[in-house]
Amino acid sequence: MEKLKIAGGYPLKGTIKVSGAKNSAVALIPATILAESPVTIEGLPEISDVRTLTGLLEEIGATVTSEDGEITVDPRHMISMPLPNGRVKKLRASYYLMGAMLGRFKKAVIGLPGGCHLGPRPIDQHIKGFEALGAKVTNEQGAIYLRADELKGARIYLDVVSVGATINIMLAAVKAKGRTIIENAAKEPEIIDVATLLTNMGAKIKGAGTDVIRIEGVDHLSGCRHTIIPDRIEAGTFMILAAAAGEGVLVDNVIPHHLESLTAKLREMGIPVETGDEQIFIGKADKLKPVDIKTLVYPGFPTDLQQPFTTLLTRAEGTSIVTDTIYSARFKHIDELRRMSANIKVEGRSAIVNGPVRLQGAKVKASDLRAGAALVIAGLMAEGVTEVTGVEHIDRGYSCLVEKLTGLGAAVWREGMSEKEMEHLNHS
Repeated sequence: MEKLKIAGGYPLKGTIKVSGAKNSAVALIPATILAESPVTIEGLPEISDVRTLTGLLEEIGATVTSEDGEITVDPRHMISMPLPNGRVKKLRASYYLMGAMLGRFKKAVIGLPGGCHLGPRPIDQHIKGFEALGAKVTNEQGAIYLRADELKGARIYLDVVSVGATINIMLAAVKAKGRTIIENAAKEPEIIDVATLLTNMGAKIKGAGTDVIRIEGVDHLSGCRHTIIPDRIEAGTFMILAAAAGEGVLVDNVIPHHLESLTAKLREMGIPVETGDEQIFIGKADKLKPVDIKTLVYPGFPTDLQQPFTTLLTRAEGTSIVTDTIYSARFKHIDELRRMSANIKVEGRSAIVNGPVRLQGAKVKASDLRAGAALVIAGLMAEGVTEVTGVEHIDRGYSCLVEKLTGLGAAVWREGMSEKEMEHLNHS
């Protein structure tokens, strides 16, 4: 295991390039199961979630070739093999295999998914959708069993706006007989990305990106070539760290429209932000104003950027309130920021941040992917050296992070952990 070390106080300058979207990649890769010939996806991020998913596809008989962020999946020899545990436990998005395998084979056995521990993120809306399409769903010995004689289109109203359920139902419905209508669908850009891939494969989908998606089932889907969208959460993370510790940083390969809620909040704080067609420039601001944020489903402020943004707010002069309406457990980074001298307290679903505070380097632990990003930003802002463990969480969503940050002038490096440190970590 490794730890990340960050020497704070180095001003960041230059250009940093955003990779392909993690939250698209983890749905696009399972979607290839539905094709009857090879599918190529360009621009995939080099992250552990992508490697885990391609490994799962190989387990069920796919041939996967990868080169320079491009993978080709040949799904012709896949079989409906149970995937009870193993790799499935490593990431939450393995649940997209349910919809894809159900759509292709009319059956699937998938272990209950893992990933970041953010409190209860139930898959009841996914199951509701599968059942509406005609599948029988049972939970047997910690695995979800899906079985259907045939899938028929249905009208499905999601009780909760869910990206995962919206995509999973799309995957199951594209080859179902007749029309499926998903109401109260999520609108995230990643849903449009998945719908674009499926449409290129021959699916008939209308309304992706709105709250009503209409799908006319087709009998056959063929292979195609698809380029993934840029990762708006990685882009947002880079914008925040540029605001926190930068002296003029250009964030390259972005879709500015996807980041409007963050851009508005940075400007409200007094940070200069200039947007181009595919780039966003973050200028330097000496004094930052406090702001309140509330996470909401897209196009609101993303819950995935709440943790990094909380770190930035420690620099603002006054009191800011951060409210997370999506995941109540997404404040595990606060205790770690306190170790670094942050003045933050949690009350219910809100964190109250008082600033400005000069953060101090400390030994901290990433509890999940975006908490890890928050602690990296804290390390860049802090005096002295910050040591971050739990790096495996960061590797799930940020491709080549050390290389990208050192390219801006940051002092960041990885070190192996001693046996004693690993033992201490396992007991903490």
